[in-house]
Amino acid sequence: MEPALVAAPENVTEAADVMRVAAENGLAVVPRGAETRLDWGAPPERCDLLVDTHRLDGLIEHAAGDLVAKVEAGLPMDRLAEKLAERGQRLALDVPLPGSTVGGTIATGAAGPLRSLYGTPRNLVIGLTIVRADGQIARSGGKVVKNVAGYDLGRLFSGSFGTLGLIVDATFRLHPVPAATAYVVCAVNGPEDAYDAVQTVLHCAVAPSAVEYIGHIGPGTVAVLLEGVPEGVAARARQTAELLGENAEIRETAPDGWGRYPDGTTLIDLSAPPPALRDLLTLLGPDIAVSWSGSGHGHVGLPAESTPDEVADVLGRLREALGRHRGGAVVRYTPEEVRGEIDLWGPIPALALMRRVKDQFDPDHRLSPGRFAGGI
Repeated sequence: MEPALVAAPENVTEAADVMRVAAENGLAVVPRGAETRLDWGAPPERCDLLVDTHRLDGLIEHAAGDLVAKVEAGLPMDRLAEKLAERGQRLALDVPLPGSTVGGTIATGAAGPLRSLYGTPRNLVIGLTIVRADGQIARSGGKVVKNVAGYDLGRLFSGSFGTLGLIVDATFRLHPVPAATAYVVCAVNGPEDAYDAVQTVLHCAVAPSAVEYIGHIGPGTVAVLLEGVPEGVAARARQTAELLGENAEIRETAPDGWGRYPDGTTLIDLSAPPPALRDLLTLLGPDIAVSWSGSGHGHVGLPAESTPDEVADVLGRLREALGRHRGGAVVRYTPEEVRGEIDLWGPIPALALMRRVKDQFDPDHRLSPGRFAGGI
């Protein structure tokens, strides 16, 4: 889908002017950050105007004493991390795709294994500035963590895929950079070993910041992240290693694949309670890459040679297995020849409510039309 026009506003006023003119001319608008997730979801039905946010890349305010930062949507997450680290603080979100922007991370609701303790963008956004489809500026929340006045745009826009408005800036709740970290890594063989290792860590007193399974069916790795003061982390790491057995080792750095999407040309996003891991691993083949966090969220990567029928078969089995745990599977990206043959989103009980929200925020359906579930 090739846009007819591209606009790159430098501030919220310019962004509002762009959206107002687009409304006056009936243009379909698609926001773009760094294009790291532009292939997620369905292609838009129309794209008259592409709004590029790369010039909205400033750290507006860092109130270190309040553990709060206000940043523009086009700022890359890795650059934000560098700026916050100068004051010993961080935004506790993993960055599976280097170069991802703040706005794109919120719009796709992206998070990694740290979500087990710190949550996802919808949990860490405490204020949001957006431009509505008609060019009006709307703000929600504020600079204080306990501020809950007004409509909670942060939660609503997290995972909205640009279908409700243009994100201009966000205010985040921050956390201190831990004084010490350690990874306890344990090799496992098969679904039972992986399930037992993850459950052992989740039900012990070591208080991990994140737990992740990385690998394929058969050999894989369970990794545990521990954070805190040096003495406490060292003791908890030893305790975790003892719990996981003789295959466990303590490392200073993360194992390969930690917090990254598994390899493959089709990426499937999974969600279900943590006990679903055993069923998940049991039904997949040996050439399928998997990552699964202790929060009950993970990803499956299918190899490049997978046919549309093979992708549809794996997707159907995943949805059936995870459905028994009240979970689901959503295809984030896949080759074009596969995309048209499968249901990317699966069953969505709240679809009728989502359509009403879309009608309220974008009555003409001009914002990323058709990109989200149910053609929203």
